Amino acid sequence: MTFFTGRYDSKLDSKGRLVMPSKFKSQLPEDGGHELVIQQGIEPYLSIYPLLEFKKVVSKVAALSEFNEENRQIRLNFFSGIASVELDDNGRFLIPKNMLAYAELQKDVVLVGMNNMIVVWEPNLFEKHLLKDQREYSKLMQKNLDK
Repeated sequence: MTFFTGRYDSKLDSKGRLVMPSKFKSQLPEDGGHELVIQQGIEPYLSIYPLLEFKKVVSKVAALSEFNEENRQIRLNFFSGIASVELDDNGRFLIPKNMLAYAELQKDVVLVGMNNMIVVWEPNLFEKHLLKDQREYSKLMQKNLDK
């Protein structure tokens, strides 16, 4: 079972490649673990999924009726923001240029393991999206998990 956790600060190389942290790499499935899917996030970040995990997400979106206008918009935006990549022998993967631009990634990046996926943020944007007040975080946790 895939289970990514933790924060890692990293750097893109001059070609836009990123090294998968060893803790994350060790969580990739044995079968097909070199195949990854990058998806543009809702906010300006990238989500990275092992192919097997991404297929679970795709099945939900693909099940939406193509005859409903709202569903067509979801499907179009979802499927147009995806790229398949593979880890090379050095544990690196190439992030497409359009996705680097979308997430405003240049050199420094923050990777965060979020259970079945990894998100990649530009460090300043990441900091802007973090809650600064632990009381606010506690209230959100209570509101959404204390049911």
